[in-house]
Amino acid sequence: MNTHEKKVTIEFNHLMIFAKNKQESASFLTEILGLPAPKPAAFFLSVDFSNNVTFQYAEPGVDFIMQHYAFLVAESDFDEILNRITEKGLEYWADPQQKRPGEYNLNHGGRGLYFYDPSGHGMEVITRPYGSDEIKG
Repeated sequence: MNTHEKKVTIEFNHLMIFAKNKQESASFLTEILGLPAPKPAAFFLSVDFSNNVTFQYAEPGVDFIMQHYAFLVAESDFDEILNRITEKGLEYWADPQQKRPGEYNLNHGGRGLYFYDPSGHGMEVITRPYGSDEIKG
């Protein structure tokens, strides 16, 4: 880094998630991931993550397209999440094309799976970040 360049420190803080029913979607996510219950914040329902990021669920009153959200979790948390998914009878897949139902993948040296939330958003749970199995030089 050039000594004249200022180091910029920027962190991601929050994201608004559109939902058909914010209580249903926010509660679904906290139950599946094992997070504290959502809390009201103005007209949002907020879900807080351990890295100081917040999902703020809102009901926009308009049609919206599906979004994709991926969560990096510990191996032990993955097992608990998979148990909650199967206990609720939810469909899940090892791949985003949904060609491997009821399975998880072993990508990037870890495990991962895909499922949908009540508003139709694609959710992904992974235990290793993408590219983490590549040799870094």
